[in-house]
Amino acid sequence: MEPNSRDIAGIRTVALFEGTKGILVIAAGLGLLALIHHDVQALAEEIVSHFHLNPASRIPRIFLEAADAANDGRLRLLALGAFGYASLRFTEAWGLWRARPWAEWLGIVSGGIYLPLEVYELVVSISAVKIGTFLVNLIVVAVLVRARIRARK
Repeated sequence: MEPNSRDIAGIRTVALFEGTKGILVIAAGLGLLALIHHDVQALAEEIVSHFHLNPASRIPRIFLEAADAANDGRLRLLALGAFGYASLRFTEAWGLWRARPWAEWLGIVSGGIYLPLEVYELVVSISAVKIGTFLVNLIVVAVLVRARIRARK
């Protein structure tokens, strides 16, 4: 069965979302590469100070500890991981745009893996970001599952 226009619109919306995630991760990877040969710890301290954050509180402390552990090798490795992840997102987006079943399955699996973790995080504590992340991921998986079910009929 050919996908109907609603399915195609939903799948293409997911494709655009995945492509956007890929672009953002590429930007993050390039940002990591730009930090090579720089004092990451000093930059992190400047950011915490600029935003008037308490360096002893949880999030800024984690941020400062991560910056302290950063070295050129780790930055390169993180950038490589970012580029690999972005490649996966771009591949999925291309396949979804062209309504390829393998891309729908890839989206179902890659989105579905996070749902139990997101539910757990919501049980631990609720925040608008956690709820939003869960709902977006749930909608993405639901759109792709619906398209797969309709394709089998």
